[in-house]
Amino acid sequence: MARGPGKNRAAKVDRSVDSNGNGAFEAKLWAAADALRNNMDAAEYKHVVLGLIFLKYISDAFEAKHGELDAQRAKGADPEDPDEYRAENIFWVPPEARWSYLKSMAPQPTVGQLVDDAMAAIERDNTSLKGVLPKDFARPGLDKQRLGQIINLVSDIALGAPADRSKDTLGRVYEYFLSRFASAEGKSGGQFYTPSHVVRVLVEMLAPYKGRVYDPCCGSGGMFVQSEKFIEAHAGKLGDISIYGQESNYTTWRLAKMNLAIRGIDAQIGHGDTFHNERHPDLKADYVLANPPFNDSDWRGDLLKDDKRWAYGTPPAGNANYAWVQHFIHHLSPTGLAGFVLANGSMSSNTSGEGDIRKAIVEADLVDCMVALPGQLFYSTQIPVCLWFLARNKNNGRFRDRRGETLFIDARKMGTLIDRVHRELTEDDIAKIAGTYHAWRGDKDAGEYADVPGFCETATLDDIRKHGHVLTPGRYVGAAAAEEDDEPFEEKMARLAAILRKQQKEAAKLDAAIATNLKELGYGG
Repeated sequence: MARGPGKNRAAKVDRSVDSNGNGAFEAKLWAAADALRNNMDAAEYKHVVLGLIFLKYISDAFEAKHGELDAQRAKGADPEDPDEYRAENIFWVPPEARWSYLKSMAPQPTVGQLVDDAMAAIERDNTSLKGVLPKDFARPGLDKQRLGQIINLVSDIALGAPADRSKDTLGRVYEYFLSRFASAEGKSGGQFYTPSHVVRVLVEMLAPYKGRVYDPCCGSGGMFVQSEKFIEAHAGKLGDISIYGQESNYTTWRLAKMNLAIRGIDAQIGHGDTFHNERHPDLKADYVLANPPFNDSDWRGDLLKDDKRWAYGTPPAGNANYAWVQHFIHHLSPTGLAGFVLANGSMSSNTSGEGDIRKAIVEADLVDCMVALPGQLFYSTQIPVCLWFLARNKNNGRFRDRRGETLFIDARKMGTLIDRVHRELTEDDIAKIAGTYHAWRGDKDAGEYADVPGFCETATLDDIRKHGHVLTPGRYVGAAAAEEDDEPFEEKMARLAAILRKQQKEAAKLDAAIATNLKELGYGG
């Protein structure tokens, strides 16, 4: 997140699809771009490439509209009137920032300064992008020849048919590069990127078709992109959801703003510390989707002991997990649903009053579903994580009455290793987890729900009390049913005994060989 085919401008881009359904051309672009990185750190290079992809996107969208207006000059249209673009939510791109100009200047040693000037001009003329775009392309440490080559490489994205020029093609490239940079950066990369297959589990389970969606630790905005994708895939209307977010890291906040702008997603993303400088204090959301920092010990909780958000108990100053959980609950509407990622310890911890907070949340009947996931899903940590799903009201009329019930899903055996240290959930995995939840809560056309030993189980409030309010799914789902074994006992014993005798003979040979070697070295008995 493979160095690839050299340092020159890519030829025609292959739009074939790989075995996982991903466009192979994204991977080829990444390989070419990564080859141009040289010795630059991934965290630094990220802003060079993603900044250029963003610039290419808004220029493409501008040029398409410019062409339309140019053809309508006889009807009074003016292709150089900024208001013509703003009226249709298209960014106005001044002449010095247009991609065609920058591409023509790519071979020049001044290209870095020209890109900086282009970014500044776009921010000047589009207030929503103020302070968002990277403007350090002219710095001495950035090889201007390589910068020119990257500009030529990015020029190949979204060329050709009108469909290829759509924001989806560039958006896919942007999202793919975000994931690869997160992998390349390792632990620190996880701070801005939640793997899309994990986001998809949350989004597919919550099914946020309509309403206010909130992520108070939004990273680069992946939860919002997936929510819009979900609506599009299920034939809903884009724009039926209102998006609110907050991100404390300024650099990551800029990535989120660009990620959403490249998708044409209108969102209110605040910058600042969610606990100490909340930007949406009065928001009541229909959906909360989040992946907060795990076990954060530096959240300065000692300054917020009497905060109104702690309705179920004051979270410990040394761990923010239950501060996040209560922040999410505080911002739920009366019929709201929340889905979020937390470290596994949150399901069972009893230290520093966390067990009492969890007990209060359980007794308030807020816990709708718990999902245990396998390890190795994240770039930032190898530890296994869990998904919490909370419902403000389990009898709000949208689904069946689930009061006093909680669904537990144990998905720890799911996922496929894509390399030695990273695991991904497959389409079938995601469909199975989400489908189980939908059937359980009574979604229309979701089918009948049934407990499956070792995978899913409905538990009552009394069941959870008997387990001391611990929410670990493994405690509830039991063991998977043993596979049928129709080999007759006598035959099995004869086969296993023969294998044992063979292994004993091989062991005796090895023992003799080792003794001989020791004797030759002077250590014989």
